[in-house]
Amino acid sequence: MIVEDRIAALPIWRGTPTIAPLHGGLSNESYLATDATGKYVVRIGTDFPFHHVYREREAMTARAAHAAGFAGEVVHSEPGLMVVRYIEGKVFDAADMRANIERIAHTVRRFHDTMGAHISGAGFIFWPFHVIRDYARTLRHSRNPAVARLPALLLVNKTLEATQTPLPIVFGHHDFLPANIIDDGARLWIIDYEYAGFGTAMFDLANLSSNAGFSASESERLLAAYFGAAPSDATRKSHAAMQCASLLREALWGMVSEMFLAAPGVDYDAYARDNLARFDAAHGAYAATYHRG
Repeated sequence: MIVEDRIAALPIWRGTPTIAPLHGGLSNESYLATDATGKYVVRIGTDFPFHHVYREREAMTARAAHAAGFAGEVVHSEPGLMVVRYIEGKVFDAADMRANIERIAHTVRRFHDTMGAHISGAGFIFWPFHVIRDYARTLRHSRNPAVARLPALLLVNKTLEATQTPLPIVFGHHDFLPANIIDDGARLWIIDYEYAGFGTAMFDLANLSSNAGFSASESERLLAAYFGAAPSDATRKSHAAMQCASLLREALWGMVSEMFLAAPGVDYDAYARDNLARFDAAHGAYAATYHRG
């Protein structure tokens, strides 16, 4: 059965739905399905153990995010497929992120403060430094030339981890690419919950900063809005270190994805090389700022 036929055969539609592919995803197939009741996004994706992604947990989290007021309603899920009510609005890009720093900070803070109460089942933890170490284990079987850098990168990872300022455990999103935020004109919505779990708020703050290319002053605004006060020197250093970790994790994600995934139109090698170059630049700036002399 082809994907469109599988979607059309779902028992949730009123009338015959129109189905069209949605482009832009890095790892999953998505479709826009429209029936007499409205528009829906259909996500197709199996478990990705190599990325610590499990669809049953993703569906539970998406339902929790809807209950908490951050995501569209999940109207159907089954192994390998989830249907979510479509959100009409502007999908953010990096420029939108920079133009809405305070709005984003307040939304992320509310997400961290409220999501945990809606989560059920075993508590998954997302710790980026562990993810980096686990990716490195997987990549030992890869022929990617960047594998030669792994021992040195793991030493950097250890240093970045030791820099982190202790923060309360929160439930985070952990994949704040600009396109995962939608503005309907009145509020911000958050989509895609593959990597969501308990962890440190600092990763979400650093992840969205690095993914949107925030400057130092823009990151300062983000931290001040999130914490409600100007960040301390330790918080600034922790955030800068976590931005490096976020970019390193993204680069290794691309390298691991090249081994296992084949999303149409996605060049995982180029994605990995771009993020590794961005990591090198960020880590160079971090070292120059915090390890002078």
